[in-house]
Amino acid sequence: MIDQTSILIIYTGGTIGMIKDEKSGTLIPFNFNGIYEQIPVLRRFHYQLGFHCFDPPLDSSDIHVEDWAGLATIIEKNYESFDGFVILHGSDTMAYTASALSFMLENLNKPVILTGSQLPLGELRSDGRENFITAIEIAAAKEDETPVVPEVCIYFENYLLRGNRTVKYNAENFNAFASPNYPELAEVGISIKYNKANILKPNFKKLKIHTHFNRRVGILKMFPGITPEFVECVLFKSGLEALVLETFGGGNALSDHWFLDLIAKAVTMGMIIINVSQCMTGTVEQGKYKTGIGLGKAGIISGKDLTTEAALTKLMYLTDKFNNPLVVKNMIQTSIRGEITV
Repeated sequence: MIDQTSILIIYTGGTIGMIKDEKSGTLIPFNFNGIYEQIPVLRRFHYQLGFHCFDPPLDSSDIHVEDWAGLATIIEKNYESFDGFVILHGSDTMAYTASALSFMLENLNKPVILTGSQLPLGELRSDGRENFITAIEIAAAKEDETPVVPEVCIYFENYLLRGNRTVKYNAENFNAFASPNYPELAEVGISIKYNKANILKPNFKKLKIHTHFNRRVGILKMFPGITPEFVECVLFKSGLEALVLETFGGGNALSDHWFLDLIAKAVTMGMIIINVSQCMTGTVEQGKYKTGIGLGKAGIISGKDLTTEAALTKLMYLTDKFNNPLVVKNMIQTSIRGEITV
């Protein structure tokens, strides 16, 4: 008997898993027991497919930290029984989930591919079928019995992207995701062309999961006209322990004394603040302009080219794992899952 490649499909919810009910005409969750009838071409893979469905399915806007922990636990429990994992997920928060899982799954040596769709699986023009089929093929890909892509990724509309480098940038087109500061891991056309130099290498260590995140972390987006009262409320009345500060351009913010004084006070009181850019492409350079230099002097850490999603989930992960702020600040600027350019 030939051993079959086995892939576990985890359906959390989202557009891809919806079909139109013939009686009511409304969209209802798809029953994956009938997946081969819905997508007959899957039989040609000769893969062993397993299924785990969230009950009830979740709109991705309703995803919580506990659901990330649930995903990590499902993968851990099934890790030795399957060669790869495909997570079907709503697109709105997919980049957050992919970033979170990259930190939660330490020593990951198997593919975890998140995908979804802009149109439901039951629609004639659905992008879900191609995304689903290709995600399975990528999750199953091996060379010399070693997974080709042993990391957390997002596959959407012909491109495989590192999960913690990905952002959703389009709410209407099938090509909904981008990796602004890191090359694609694969491009899919007639064949799948893997950019192997950009893919993380397996370390063959035992998988270790982290299911707790510090939720006392938030995001503050800079905007013209921001008031001292608003900033003070976020910094001192929200109960936050760490903050992602979304700044302008290459890491610039207000140079007003009141703003820098409030930031410096928060840092002195123990808050960890990361500076990331509101721009999709580029990196934070706090020493380039006067306004950025002021942030550095106030004690803010440059997030370099971290996405907001990766910065937030990395802070949640690190501040839960380590009690030492100096360790957290050092690791923020260290690549631990390929999430930052150093």
